[in-house]
Amino acid sequence: MRVIAGYARGTRLKAPKGTLVRPTADKVKEALFSILGSRVIGAVFLDLYAGSGAVGIEALSRGAEKVIFVEKQRNGITLIRENLQLTKLSERAHIINADVTKAILLLAREEFKADLVFLDPPYNISDPGDIINRLIKSDILTGRGLIVVEHAYKNKLWSVAFENVRQRKYGDTCLTFISNTG
Repeated sequence: MRVIAGYARGTRLKAPKGTLVRPTADKVKEALFSILGSRVIGAVFLDLYAGSGAVGIEALSRGAEKVIFVEKQRNGITLIRENLQLTKLSERAHIINADVTKAILLLAREEFKADLVFLDPPYNISDPGDIINRLIKSDILTGRGLIVVEHAYKNKLWSVAFENVRQRKYGDTCLTFISNTG
C-alpha cells in the first residue's frame, strides 16, 4: 500500500494486520482519483470508515485542502496517525474517533461542509442507504458535493433509491458515485 501521486508520492503506508480492515486496493484508489481529477485540489474531503487512512492521505497528497478521517477502531486511529506522520501531512488532517453516525451528527452540529465524501464501510453493512440519507439530510455536502462509496460489486443496494448515480467496477469492487446535484 502506497501513496500513488502528489506530494507524498511513493511513500509506503502502514497496513492493518488481520482481516477486520480491508484497505482500498491501489488500482481502485488510482481509478478513483483519476475520475475525481482536479476536483480534489483545494477540496475539503471527508473519509468515513477511514481504516488506515490511505484514501484520505492520497487526497491530501494530491492537493486537498483538508481531510477529516472518521474511524471507530483504535488500531485504525493509530495507523492513520502513523501514516500521516510518514507522509508529513498531519497539519491538514483531523481525526475523529467515533462511529460514522455519531460523527455525521457532530459534523452537522459544527456546520462542517465537505466537497467530497468517501465511504468504505464493511462489505456486509445492513442498510447502506441509511448512511447516505444521513449524509444528505445533515447538509454536510456543499452544493457540488459528491459521495463516493466503495463496496462489493454484488451489493446493488448502494445505488437503490438515489438519483444521479454512476458506477465503475474493478474486479469484485465497485465505486458508486452519488452526486448532490444533477
